[in-house]
Amino acid sequence: MAESVRTFWKGYLRLALVTIPIRLVSAERAQATPRFHQIDRKSKQRIRYLKVAPGKGEVPSEDIVMGYEVEPGNYVLIEKDELEGLRLESRHTIELVQFVDADDIDPLYFERPYYILPDGDVAEEGYRVIRDALRDAKKVAIGQLTLRGRENLVALYPGGEGLVLDTLRYEDEIKDADSIFSEIGKGKTRADMLEMAEQLIKSRSGPFDPSKFKNHYAEALRDFVKRKVASGGSVPIESESAPGAKVIDFMEALKRSVQQSGKDKSEDRSEKPARAVAGRAAKSAVKSSTKKSSQKPAARSKTKTPSRTRRAS
Repeated sequence: MAESVRTFWKGYLRLALVTIPIRLVSAERAQATPRFHQIDRKSKQRIRYLKVAPGKGEVPSEDIVMGYEVEPGNYVLIEKDELEGLRLESRHTIELVQFVDADDIDPLYFERPYYILPDGDVAEEGYRVIRDALRDAKKVAIGQLTLRGRENLVALYPGGEGLVLDTLRYEDEIKDADSIFSEIGKGKTRADMLEMAEQLIKSRSGPFDPSKFKNHYAEALRDFVKRKVASGGSVPIESESAPGAKVIDFMEALKRSVQQSGKDKSEDRSEKPARAVAGRAAKSAVKSSTKKSSQKPAARSKTKTPSRTRRAS
């Protein structure tokens, strides 16, 4: 049975005058490695991080600008609308402009894999033609794809019964290997030691089978969690954000659905009238209390400056 997949991007694959509707799905399993959240031991609430400035506390989103450090301590400030002006318009097209041997691409350049699927029955024939042509020629197609305003270098090649797309790093994103390894000695290695190493390599050579390798930490962690749950070790955790909290867990934000996001906004709007009524009631109570205690000397108030950069919510 085919595994359920969610479309990440829709567009077209173009080779000269041939254009094929396609869609991208992630090739990675998001939950392959268990992830943790931080929890307040006492209140059993999620820890939320705030955007703060020293001596000021939490900073509203409208007061935050981006800064590019041109030299230590000196920044060029860039407004959000200025950044938006630099974003590239998505063309929704991957144009294949070059074909290379797979060995020509250093593995250092490979970044993130996606599966390419034909978008509709009409697209399948052209899709299979490009897949089979690349397989027969033993070539990898090179092109560029604009995602979220950024232009990505991509490599496209046959994988199983379909096509795989890998985003690639640009040349200036890779450190120069010669400078990194410059202090390693240049002397000739001993022949006898080299021969033994080659024998060891030969004795352990074979086809790569990823199923032989397990993430032992992830497996042990999942088993441990199951035992904790079976023994009654799970507790309910408050997942809603406190009013005014700025959640910057971007991975979590991406996983939220548009529907849930809209629901949160609706709930926030419905709470505003209630908070306003509560505020007026509080003011009225303060006035009443002030009248009753007008003959008493006023107590000094102590104001504490918030200094923590995170809070439970």
